[in-house]
Amino acid sequence: MDVVLVHGAGGRPTTWSAVQPLLTARGHRLFTVTNPMTSLADDIAETAAVLERTEGPVLMAGHSYGGAVITNVGRDLRVKGLVYIAAFGPDEGETVNEIVERYPPAEISKYMRRGPNGDWKSEPSPEFWAEIGPDLSAGQRAVVEAEGRRAENLIFTQATGVPAWRSLPSWYLVADDDRTLRPEIQNDMAARMKATVEHVPGSHYTTLVWPERVADLIDRAALAVGGAV
Repeated sequence: MDVVLVHGAGGRPTTWSAVQPLLTARGHRLFTVTNPMTSLADDIAETAAVLERTEGPVLMAGHSYGGAVITNVGRDLRVKGLVYIAAFGPDEGETVNEIVERYPPAEISKYMRRGPNGDWKSEPSPEFWAEIGPDLSAGQRAVVEAEGRRAENLIFTQATGVPAWRSLPSWYLVADDDRTLRPEIQNDMAARMKATVEHVPGSHYTTLVWPERVADLIDRAALAVGGAV
C-alpha cells in the first residue's frame, strides 16, 4: 500500500528513518514529506502535493504535530485510513494550541525558546535529554539536535477544517511516558476520534524508540483498509 509519513514540528523525514526499512520489507511504498512549518495551511499544501505522487489507495501516518496535517489532508478521497503516533488530532475549528492549553503544561515547555519573529524551537541540553528523551541513545540525540528546525507560530494557531478522522478508520499509538505531548491529551484525542488504540512506554520520540511497534501498527492499519501487498 502507499503510505505517506508526516513528521512533527521541528522535525524532518528522519523521524521515520528506523520505521521505513521495516515497512519497505513488508512491501509498502513509502512517501515522506519535508514540510516548511511556516503555517498549518502551508504544511497541508506541501503534504497534499506529495499525495499527488501516490498511485493507489493511501494510508497516512503522522507523528506529533504531523497528526494535525494528516487530519486535514486525509479528506482527499484517495486516503483510506489514518495512523497517529503520539500525535495531534484536532477537531473542526480547533488549533493545536487550544488542545494543549486545556491541560497543565508539559515538561517540554521549560525548554522551548521563541525566536524574534514568533517562531519556536526546543533548546536541547543535558537536562532536556534527561527529562524529555531519556530513552534515546547518544547517537540518536545527536541526529535530533543536528536536524532540529524552527517552526512558525502559525502551525500551532491555525484552525483545522473538517477532520478526516470523522469519516476514516483511525489508529493511535499512545506514548505513556511522553513529556512533550501529555499522555492524557493523547488518550483523550484517541477516544474522541474513536481510534483503535495501542500503548507503548517511553518518550515522545516513539518512532525512534519503538520502530517495530510503529511499523506493526501501520502495517495492520494498511491491511485493515485493504492495502494487502
